[in-house]
Amino acid sequence: MKKEEVPHDKKIIHGEDNSLVKVLYVTDQQGKYETTQYEGWEAENLAMSQAWDDIDERIAQTREKVIRGEVSPIAYFMEKNLMDLPTLASYVGSWKFFVKKHLTPSGFKKLNASKLKKYAAIFNIPVEELTHFKG
Repeated sequence: MKKEEVPHDKKIIHGEDNSLVKVLYVTDQQGKYETTQYEGWEAENLAMSQAWDDIDERIAQTREKVIRGEVSPIAYFMEKNLMDLPTLASYVGSWKFFVKKHLTPSGFKKLNASKLKKYAAIFNIPVEELTHFKG
C-alpha cells in the first residue's frame, strides 16, 4: 500500500481517550518501505468497538458474580486480563484442575499466601486487591 492510500477513518477504538494508533508498513514515492501511523478504517474500527463492548460486558458480568459470591476474584481478574483457563494455568504453573478450583469461592479461601502472591503478580495487582475485592 502506498503511503497516500492509507485510510484514516474516524476512530471508534476502545478506551477513554481513543489514543490507540497502529503502525502500518507502506511504500513511499520511491517505492521504499517505511512505517506510518494508522488509525484504521471504519469497518475495522467498528468491529473492534463491538468486540471490546462484548469483552466489557463479560467483565461486568464476572464482577457481579464475584460480588454475589458465585466465583472468586481470580475469575474477575482472569477475565479482565483476557485470559482463559489454560493460559492462566500455564502462568501459575499449575494444572487447570487446580486453577478451576481456585475460581470457586471455597477454593479461593483455601489459598495460601504464596499462591495469592503468585496470582497477584500475574495480574499485576497487590495481594490486597485480590483478597479484598471491591470491583
